[in-house]
Amino acid sequence: MKRSTRGGQPGLSQRQLRVGELVRHALAEILQRGEVHDPALEGMVVTVPEVRMSPDLRLATAYVMPLGGKGVDEALAALDRNRKFIRGEVAQRVNLRYAPDLRFRLDTSFEEGERVDALLRSPEVRRDIAGDAGDDDAG
Repeated sequence: MKRSTRGGQPGLSQRQLRVGELVRHALAEILQRGEVHDPALEGMVVTVPEVRMSPDLRLATAYVMPLGGKGVDEALAALDRNRKFIRGEVAQRVNLRYAPDLRFRLDTSFEEGERVDALLRSPEVRRDIAGDAGDDDAG
């Protein structure tokens, strides 16, 4: 089977990407509507930026982040406690042969983006970029 490198996830098939996006939308809807009744999640907004599916579509790894980055451990623990309920809700919304087992992990892509952004704004990198721009004109 040919693998795609689109969507920033090298090696994942189009089917994995498509199903991951369907599961992500279902999870976001479940969390947005407050369907998970857990005291740790009450009043907390949890974003689901990405869901990665295993090749057989039986395992979904959902990357989540509480808005503001506070209560991360509590949110992950609450989602893990309610994993079976959430799995059933996802199965009702996404038409698959098997309801995927869910794993919840902390999404670190925002922190990684901030780190790269800070590096690009550093004086050393600005100096190097300005030096490279000058070299292009001379050649």
